[in-house]
Amino acid sequence: MAETAVMKMPFQWEGTDRNGKKVKGKSMAADEAAVRADLRRQGVVPSRIRKESKGLFSSGGKITPSDIALFSRQLATMLAAGIPLVQSFEIVGTGHENAAMQKLILSIKSDVEGGSSLAEALAKQPIYFDDLFINLVEAGEQAGALETLLDKIATYKEKTEAIKKKIKKALTYPAAVLVVAFVVMTILLIFVIPAFEDLFQGFGADLPAFTRLVIDMSIFVREQGLLLAVIIGGGIGGFLYFKKRSRPMQHFLDRVTLKVPVIGPIMEKASIARYARTLSTMFAAGVPLVEALDSVAGATGNIVYEEGVKAMRDEVATGQRLQQSMENTDLFPNMVIQMIAVGEESGSLDEMSAKVADFYEEDVDNAVDNLSSLLEPIIMAILGVMVGGLVIAMYLPIFKLGQVV
Repeated sequence: MAETAVMKMPFQWEGTDRNGKKVKGKSMAADEAAVRADLRRQGVVPSRIRKESKGLFSSGGKITPSDIALFSRQLATMLAAGIPLVQSFEIVGTGHENAAMQKLILSIKSDVEGGSSLAEALAKQPIYFDDLFINLVEAGEQAGALETLLDKIATYKEKTEAIKKKIKKALTYPAAVLVVAFVVMTILLIFVIPAFEDLFQGFGADLPAFTRLVIDMSIFVREQGLLLAVIIGGGIGGFLYFKKRSRPMQHFLDRVTLKVPVIGPIMEKASIARYARTLSTMFAAGVPLVEALDSVAGATGNIVYEEGVKAMRDEVATGQRLQQSMENTDLFPNMVIQMIAVGEESGSLDEMSAKVADFYEEDVDNAVDNLSSLLEPIIMAILGVMVGGLVIAMYLPIFKLGQVV
């Protein structure tokens, strides 16, 4: 069955329905004959069927978290409209522009048609659907409120992805500017400084110390540039490799990040927002608190908070109140702890957690906007000092010569 799903290709078709009305759409099938047979079962007489071609610049099919969020929202909308689950998959899958997403959705549809529950079908795709997603879907199926839970999942995914994109956007700009500055400096050191060096050799006078330093840097980059590039590239590659695979290194980096001025508070607020949003979503779905904290831990996005929430889970499992276990971690502000305490006492933990999430999500938005405003002049100043310093170093001997003349 999985092999059949892999072999399916996208087709575009046009035809007329039972009422003689012209219709058109897309289908995933092994060949044109399969498309015709499927359309006839739907009461459509096809007039034209052609294989969908990929554009010259079309990306083949990387599935992003945004695709999963959109899939959840579309599926929830279909089910709320009374459309059967299998037919909903067909509509959402064939209408998706991402070929990889089409295959994924139609593969899940095949599993559901084969008798699997939706949660079981999603569990076969762990790369795209985490435990939180599967647990919520399973809770929705058992409670007979799948569309409601899918809607909550979509809202959760959209809000958490919005925070991630906001932070990435704030950090991308300064990183791009620094890369450009590094490239410009490298070009100046390799191609421009040597021309000035040849000019200065005819002066017959000692160069200023700053100018001599820049020329020595240029000579070093030209002679040892390849070795330097290999060392820097290897260092970056090794860092990224161990960052992804070494948990102690991840723990160290996450802990250090939380202590970095300006950046640290933003990452802390983002982790608290994800903690509260996930807790609200899981608890509203009727998932027991101890089981919910398992999924909450992995959703915080920071190993320090992940381990803290796991410690909370162990304490809650022995009868400790959530409020007290949060205090013991020393990771949450007093306001968050008190709001969670009110939610526990009033039986509205999901609502209070949602309010905490709303507050911190808005706080992250404001903090990131302020960070962007703060970084722009700083980055421009750094760029000016780096490039301007090289230019001044090269013109100092000329100014000195002009004073002598």
